Amino acid sequence: MFSETPAAGPGHGEMLDILARARPDRLKQHAETLLSAMGEISVIANRTGLVMVPMRDTVKYVDFHLGEVLVSEAHIADAAGHVGYGMVTGRDLERAMAMAVIDLSVAARGQDDATTSFLEQERSHLAAVDEERMRQVEATRVEMETF
Repeated sequence: MFSETPAAGPGHGEMLDILARARPDRLKQHAETLLSAMGEISVIANRTGLVMVPMRDTVKYVDFHLGEVLVSEAHIADAAGHVGYGMVTGRDLERAMAMAVIDLSVAARGQDDATTSFLEQERSHLAAVDEERMRQVEATRVEMETF
């Protein structure tokens, strides 16, 4: 179910990654445009909680838990049994629900042109944000001379 790839656009995992990092206002706005065509939706879960953050020790290659992070989670379904899921960091249940609505829409009807365009715009924006962050990190790099 989660490895299915829509006819157009990114695979399911990549789509969820884009949605989780999408700009909140744009995410909520796009979800609102999809709601009218979706019919009745059942909320399975809509909550906040803590999840463990796993890390891997790069010397011993041993997994350990770095700590906990607060997340908001939404899990919804339609009458036909399609499900939508959203999880975002922080306390923003509306954002998690918007993510789940978009996921449910894609699961039930496939990606429409508006969703494909939204995902592509957000992917481009996130790539630019990531590139700028890496430039800032590189600016702090110090070359050490070894003796």
